[in-house]
Amino acid sequence: MKYITILCIVLLSTFLIMCEQKPATEKVTSNNIQIPSWAKSAIWYQIFVERFNNGDPYNDPTPESIYAASNYRQTPKNWTVTPWTFNWYEQEAWTKDLNADFYGCIGLRRFGGDLQGVIDKLDYLQDLGITAIYFNPLNDAPSLHKYDARHYHHIDINFGPDPEGDKVIIASEDQNDPSTWKWTSADTLFLHLVEELHKRGMKIILDYSWNHTGVEFWAWRDIVENQENSIYKDWYAINEFDDLTTEENEFEYEGWLNLHSLPEIKKVNLTTERKIGHPYEGDINKGAKKHIFDVTERWLAPDGNVSKGIDGFRLDVADHIGLAFWRDWRKFVKDINHEAYLVGEIWWEEWPNSLMNPVPYVAGDVFDAVMFYQVFRPARSFFGNMNDGITAAQFKDSLEFQWNRLHKETIKVMMNTAATHDSPRLLTSFANPTKYKYQAKPNDNPDYLTGKPDKETYERVKLYLIHQFTSLGAPHIWNGDEMGMWGADDPDCRKPLWWPEFEFDPEYRNNFQDVKKEYDEVGFNSEHFNFYKKLIQIRKDNTVLVDGDFDFLVSNGKTLSYKRENDSDKIIVIFNLEEEDKEFELPNGEIFINLLDDTNKQGKIVLPTLNAGIYKKIIK
Repeated sequence: MKYITILCIVLLSTFLIMCEQKPATEKVTSNNIQIPSWAKSAIWYQIFVERFNNGDPYNDPTPESIYAASNYRQTPKNWTVTPWTFNWYEQEAWTKDLNADFYGCIGLRRFGGDLQGVIDKLDYLQDLGITAIYFNPLNDAPSLHKYDARHYHHIDINFGPDPEGDKVIIASEDQNDPSTWKWTSADTLFLHLVEELHKRGMKIILDYSWNHTGVEFWAWRDIVENQENSIYKDWYAINEFDDLTTEENEFEYEGWLNLHSLPEIKKVNLTTERKIGHPYEGDINKGAKKHIFDVTERWLAPDGNVSKGIDGFRLDVADHIGLAFWRDWRKFVKDINHEAYLVGEIWWEEWPNSLMNPVPYVAGDVFDAVMFYQVFRPARSFFGNMNDGITAAQFKDSLEFQWNRLHKETIKVMMNTAATHDSPRLLTSFANPTKYKYQAKPNDNPDYLTGKPDKETYERVKLYLIHQFTSLGAPHIWNGDEMGMWGADDPDCRKPLWWPEFEFDPEYRNNFQDVKKEYDEVGFNSEHFNFYKKLIQIRKDNTVLVDGDFDFLVSNGKTLSYKRENDSDKIIVIFNLEEEDKEFELPNGEIFINLLDDTNKQGKIVLPTLNAGIYKKIIK
């Protein structure tokens, strides 16, 4: 069966010239576009700390530390941290009395990942070739995901070495007065992590949602207690306060996507319609805004020292906040550190069919980039064996549509995202031929494949990865994808990472189907890891993949070819060159001899029509 055709990547290596590096503080500027100089060469790695690595079992979560008044289910008395190597689809003993299915209990799971676990794996990240880390929220919060902040200005108490001591420190502060803020043990460990990353030449950005907090957030708790008498009553979108003269509780407020566990910061000064999935003009409450600015400065310049601070932010559900706020916040950030990188989550205009237009957010006055799901979806349809499969010409048109509406320098720093904490893992996404991120969990679709993909899927993912690392923009890796991990949409994409030193329990393969259970052996995939590592090194060794121009050469049927070129280098990438093709002619008349049969022991093939250079394979 011929399910995948042959890939050739060739590198013109005759005219390699060393180029002088730009100073680290230089900004790429054109019109009003100012891009951090380091961002286009970034190899992004996204870390979800709770599931990354447990480096300190003494700080593991407790029922008290994960409590939130909004929890749909409270932790049972026999609750414990789940073992790292546990069968993901098994249910713990403490779930037995909860009267709920697998997904009804999983929100209470904790595995104990922490900052020490990240520090312990810095050699791994450096060996892989990572140059920039994007952390999912680290702010203090009861949930595993940390988007329900208790405190924006502190690292989660269970991510540091002394949770109980940190609670005492936090309680001694006036939360709304930055002059009283102190550094907890978790904060101090985080700043040490920042220092260690910078020593290794790695950048670091933090994930925040300025749109909402959790119900345990200090200002919200004051409102719940004091209602209309709270000095923070205008921070949130409250529809009605409780009437203390009645027995009923009339307290009503707006929660993010109607989730009362995530009360929304109040939006003000709207001059255009607020519609989720579309940009709008507006701001947020000035008291909450000042607090956000104070938190921003704390992490960008700890104790006034920019060199000890983070290198930017990833902004969650950015379309839910008005552009006026973002413009003010960008200016504040860039005045502290003009090299700070700001990347927004601009995703669904209308799920699951249409993605947002990123243009209003990357015009130079809001973000430097967005998570570029808009180029992944057509790539999945081209490289995968999908129900909505597209031709090379359609793929070309899709990419050009996205790129042509962006500034040239902005395209180079877009975060080319394939999988995250909010989507199926890359392998699982390719293993299922269904619409992108639609019914992508077994409880939505019992036929959705949750187990180990077949061999064809691995090969197709490799083709996509070659494209991701040779295309325009900065490649992004969701932690664990490089290990060969699979998993359906959230929460199944958030399994503990498959570190090679662990032996994991076999995992149920068809857990939601009414058939006999089957199992998959799970664990670190060295071959998959080495493929990622090779691609990263190729990108690092060939700066033309970072700053070179991009030109399509051939888009015919499933055959796709494009060129990356600058003044010194040229790389030509060819996908799906048919086995029977003995020659492959490009539009300018250059002819490639089919590279399937590498008869030259040095791996080089002279192209007779090109006197200027010698081509060689860099990926087999």
